[in-house]
Amino acid sequence: PQQEGRVFFGAWVTLINEGDDEVIYRLVGPDEWDVKRGEISIDSPMARALLGKAIDDEVVVQTPEGERVFDIIAISYKPIK
Repeated sequence: PQQEGRVFFGAWVTLINEGDDEVIYRLVGPDEWDVKRGEISIDSPMARALLGKAIDDEVVVQTPEGERVFDIIAISYKPIK
């Protein structure tokens, strides 16, 4: 309950990028990730950028293609379908 509203381990996070494309990630352990299922390692650059953030926060992630900006539009600790 104290985690509600902020991104921490186990959270399902819905993001929207500059092109209005929506993506959902779940932060999992480094040995559990599966990008096809939307699960990213807590150690990944995206997860590190998301940790501690709240809804409506902007997240900037450095990728091989350059800087990408996302807005957090939802956070849940229950599976998103």
